[in-house]
Amino acid sequence: MADSRKILLVDNNAEQLAQALPSYGYEVKVANDGKQALAYLESGEKFDIVLLEILLPELDGWDTLKAIRKSYLYGEIPVIYLTVESDVRKMVFGLNLGADDYIVKPFNLKNLLARIDAVLRRSKRFGIGSFTTNVTNNQKSLKNHLTPREKDVLLLVAKGLDNSSIAKELYVSTITVKAHMQSIFRKLKVKSRTQAILSAMENDLINK
Repeated sequence: MADSRKILLVDNNAEQLAQALPSYGYEVKVANDGKQALAYLESGEKFDIVLLEILLPELDGWDTLKAIRKSYLYGEIPVIYLTVESDVRKMVFGLNLGADDYIVKPFNLKNLLARIDAVLRRSKRFGIGSFTTNVTNNQKSLKNHLTPREKDVLLLVAKGLDNSSIAKELYVSTITVKAHMQSIFRKLKVKSRTQAILSAMENDLINK
């Protein structure tokens, strides 16, 4: 990897992974809880991605992600839940909060690396710069309300891809795409994919 990319690893039991990731070209900084993670992000230190456990002291992973997504400074940073919480309902809940992916421990390191790389690649591909900047207050509100991954999904929906094809394109499961679609419908206050596309076009979330 030509350029080292920086990971914020938020876990109070992260020593083994923190030692392994630099061998694959990543610089790692560890936060033991959500409050420390937010302090690092607030400091202005640049991170490319956050790996976030849910079960944390002080501030858990749910509230940590909520705080991240509300921020105008770092709200678009990719976040992957890396957690022992394996309940499917919690997975859907986490994705609806704005997580880019959800990986259950124990995990295969090669699979984790592939999914980190996939999130970083699509984050670059569907970055903030691909969206119109001259927008109304309502458009800004909608853009800030949708998570980066929901914007990715919306762009692919507009291209005519079904859930299975979107899942392959974004290297995620179909259930992940379904969770994102449910969230998009709720936030845009629509009931169909066509309505979602029209709403996105009207508010310049995607190009007409």
